[in-house]
Amino acid sequence: MKTIEFFMAMVPPTCTHQEKKVRVVNGKPMFYEPPELKEARAKLAAHLSIHVPAERYVGAVRLITKWCFPSDGKHKNGEYKITKPDTDNLQKLLKDVMTDLRYWKDDALVASEISEKFWNDPPGIYIRIEEL
Repeated sequence: MKTIEFFMAMVPPTCTHQEKKVRVVNGKPMFYEPPELKEARAKLAAHLSIHVPAERYVGAVRLITKWCFPSDGKHKNGEYKITKPDTDNLQKLLKDVMTDLRYWKDDALVASEISEKFWNDPPGIYIRIEEL
């Protein structure tokens, strides 16, 4: 069973996939990413690119992520973060970038998902992918 895990030391982006914008061109809606979302996507891609597995996953996987946000002085290290952004919104952008980088054939392969948010120093994102 193939498993990879790593920690990306970084301040996690708080801009999420649902922040895409829409404008109307010639009567048709056109979706686009505002600069903040493009920046978040590029930041994730830069950190994730060094951990791309030699062979992409083609079967069911479990994705475990621990989002570690820098402590704000009001919370203890390791305390759960219960404020925005929501984990589902964080995960969407992360999985899209991982799909673009060819971690897996399609993010639909993520059959099991565990996502947690913490206040933590050092900040970063812990990722573990397990074949099921």
